[in-house]
Amino acid sequence: MSDFTDILTHGRRLQGAVKELSLEELEAVQEKLGSIIEKRKEKALALEKAEQEKREMLASIQKQMEEAGLNVEDLQALTSEKSKKTGKKRPVKYTLTDTAGNTHSWTGIGRMPRVYKEALDSGKALEDFAVN
Repeated sequence: MSDFTDILTHGRRLQGAVKELSLEELEAVQEKLGSIIEKRKEKALALEKAEQEKREMLASIQKQMEEAGLNVEDLQALTSEKSKKTGKKRPVKYTLTDTAGNTHSWTGIGRMPRVYKEALDSGKALEDFAVN
């Protein structure tokens, strides 16, 4: 806990800390603390209201599901059936093994990889790397 909150929450320490303040200054502090407390209460009420609305909505949905003869497992089965559609991978058309022994594959679509470009610049043909 910080020194400020330690003083603020301990009666004697708070009294010692504010003994040099005038009555007007103490009333201003009290007003500010009251304002902070009211804002916290309003925020807590708003959160509680939102939570209550959420519970009511869930109860309504549960009632609708029961009337329709559905349960949670039906919804879970529905979402599991609609998994991500993964596209078909394109077949590899070219493979190249560099001097370090690493194999580089390329479908022939998109930008040509640097290792292929360097090999072509050194005099080799793209057909030399074709997969049969």
